[in-house]
Amino acid sequence: MILNSQQIRWFCEHQDMISPFVDHQNRNIGKKRVISYGLGGFGYDLRLSEKDFRVFRRTGGDIIDPKSFDADHLFSSRLIEDGSGKYFILPGHSYGLGVSVERLSIPKHIEALFIGKSTYARCGIIVNMTPGENGWIGNLTIEISNSAPVDAKIYANEGVCQALFFSGELPEIVYESSRKYQNQPERVVLPKI
Repeated sequence: MILNSQQIRWFCEHQDMISPFVDHQNRNIGKKRVISYGLGGFGYDLRLSEKDFRVFRRTGGDIIDPKSFDADHLFSSRLIEDGSGKYFILPGHSYGLGVSVERLSIPKHIEALFIGKSTYARCGIIVNMTPGENGWIGNLTIEISNSAPVDAKIYANEGVCQALFFSGELPEIVYESSRKYQNQPERVVLPKI
C-alpha cells in the first residue's frame, strides 16, 4: 500500500523518517518561485543539497567499473548563484551525482522508491529511479542524467526527486547497519561492492 500524506507526516513526526521535514508543498523561498519540495498527497519531494555535486568527465577510452570505481572519473561542479537561485551546471549528454538535503530513516516495514520530478523531466533531465530499502538510513545519493544536447541548471535547495513510500508486512530481511550504503552523509557516496 502506498502511504498518503497523513501517514507520511505521522512517520516523520513520530519516527523521524525525513529530516528536516516540510509538512506542505513549498513553492517559494521568500518571494522567489522554486521547484517544489516537501509533503505531497502520496509522496515527498526531496531537495538537492548545495554541499556536493559531481559530474562525469568527458574522456575517451576510459571504462567505468562499478566493482572498482575510480573517483577521478568525476569532477566537483561549482555552485553558481544568480537571480534564479543557486544551481550546478550539468552539461548536455552528461551524468551527475548529487545528494539530498533530507536525511531519511526508513522504517523496517516500508520501502521507498525515488523518481524524477516532471519539471526536470520536461527539460530532458532524468533522475534515475532507485530504491530506498527498508531499514536504510542516510542522505540519498541522487543520480541525474541530462539527455538534452544543451547544458542544464540543476537547482540546489529545491525539489529534485519524489520519494514514494510503500508499506507492507514486516519482512524477515532488513537493510542492516553493516550494509555498504548505510548512514550516508550529506555528500555523494560512490559505488562500492
